Amino acid sequence: MQLSQVYLGLGEPALGELLKGISLGKLKTFQLYERLKLRLHLSKLNSETLRRSAIRLWPRLQEGDEDLANELGQAILISHMDMIMAVLDFLKIPHEEGFFAKDIDSTQYLTEGWQQRVFDEFKGKFPPQALLFYVNHLGWEVAKSTEVFAPAA
Repeated sequence: MQLSQVYLGLGEPALGELLKGISLGKLKTFQLYERLKLRLHLSKLNSETLRRSAIRLWPRLQEGDEDLANELGQAILISHMDMIMAVLDFLKIPHEEGFFAKDIDSTQYLTEGWQQRVFDEFKGKFPPQALLFYVNHLGWEVAKSTEVFAPAA
């Protein structure tokens, strides 16, 4: 599965919600602001242009633009570092302030049903689309998931 498929699996409305949650301050702190502005083909990057860009980004994700999917993923994830640290702590995955420790095989911590457990634990504590995106991103990156996770009702 490619990362663009995670966005497609979550749906177009979720993309809009994820874009609303991006912190411009964190983009600047992590030196991703200019890179994202360039990748999104925006002359000006602010919360309004970011939100309105969803309509142009969706077709690019449908076409499988993995560079876009990765840049967006970084922007979304660094904007939710508190959630990432909480999830990694919950799963007992060693990390350094939300970033994986070097040379660690995190797959051993992702036991059967981990996605649903994480979702159930944090669904009321963090924005649901950001949580779903992170659960799927973690599955894509670490567990090499082949399907997009959708929580049980």
